[in-house]
Amino acid sequence: MITRANAYAVGLMSGTSVDGIDAAVIKIHAVREQELDVQLLAFENTPYPEQTRNRIFELFDPAKATMDKVGMMNMWLGELYANATYSVIAKSGLKPEQISVIGSHGQTIYHAPWDHAIDGHTVRYTVQIGEGAVIANRTGIPCVSDFRAADMAVGGQGAPLVPFTDYLLYRSDKHTRLLQNIGGIGNVTVLPAGASAEEVYAFDTGPGNMIIDALIAQLYAPLTMDIGGQIAARGQVMDELLSWMQQDDYYAMPLPKSTGRERFGMQYTEQILTMMREKQWRAEDVVATVTYEAAWSIYDSYSRYVAPRHPAQQLIVAGGGSYNATLLGYLKQLFLPLGIDVLTQEEIGGNSDAKEAIAFGLLGYYTLQQLPNNIPNVTGASRPVVMGKLSWPAR
Repeated sequence: MITRANAYAVGLMSGTSVDGIDAAVIKIHAVREQELDVQLLAFENTPYPEQTRNRIFELFDPAKATMDKVGMMNMWLGELYANATYSVIAKSGLKPEQISVIGSHGQTIYHAPWDHAIDGHTVRYTVQIGEGAVIANRTGIPCVSDFRAADMAVGGQGAPLVPFTDYLLYRSDKHTRLLQNIGGIGNVTVLPAGASAEEVYAFDTGPGNMIIDALIAQLYAPLTMDIGGQIAARGQVMDELLSWMQQDDYYAMPLPKSTGRERFGMQYTEQILTMMREKQWRAEDVVATVTYEAAWSIYDSYSRYVAPRHPAQQLIVAGGGSYNATLLGYLKQLFLPLGIDVLTQEEIGGNSDAKEAIAFGLLGYYTLQQLPNNIPNVTGASRPVVMGKLSWPAR
């Protein structure tokens, strides 16, 4: 059970878009078991230095991710995360000694949640970098990192993890809510009205900003994203490209499921660029189509896996994709005829950028108290576990 009524925590998040480090300071007030009041005190996004970002992208290619490069970046990102922690704590007006714990997601460079055969056994694996021991010893604050491995050790996919905190913070007795994050990859948490934690389910819906960002970087350099969806707004959705994208096997895979750059990374974008050159498609039409496909993947996931069991009333969107007006417009076009309100975190008093950083601060808080913080129904794990590896600072 929760042993502290009030605590301060820092959450650190760096997602598949590799935009930078999201850092949040939160105040946690425990009302009772599984009922918390969480207040966001400060939030900052620190962009990665360009050279660091390029080095991270290099690590996404297993052929280039040599041990020396992975090891060096693991320690270097720990330094950057520690700096981001100091900065956001100062912004909050607190002192480091007032913070109970840091929960750091780290930077995922490879995620393989399916079974791999080895010597008659099967294993699943994942690699997050950003050394927790560095963060702890630079800040003097206990740091929880590498959350996913514990869930995988008991048969889970190690993802998605945020549904645990979605349940704590967003459940409703009256409404079935869909909590949709649109980062590099899209993921949804389904919170049936009045549900217990065991009834919550979640999964990755498919590519979010990942393909859009990759295309923009290739076609509109030095831009790295379609700011506000302005480029997509100038284009037309192309049926031929949309149909090709919709045929990907991922969309029909059974739950639980998760995905990442291994499926929708640069190799996928290169196929689109090759078709674009061969067929002489306009760049803005390609961007419009992949933006629509991101919205469609969310709609298709709802229609396929959620609607037959739990018709929803609200779709609440967070992540970088929530600032893409064209993507949001496509979502409303698809969902409003179903009677589902499409809202952003800001429209319900939240912060789209901070949502996942808040979640990892809260996950770290549970780890520190040795409380389970996964939802087996979401990840496919055989049982609840305490996720995360705890690094203590030197005394």
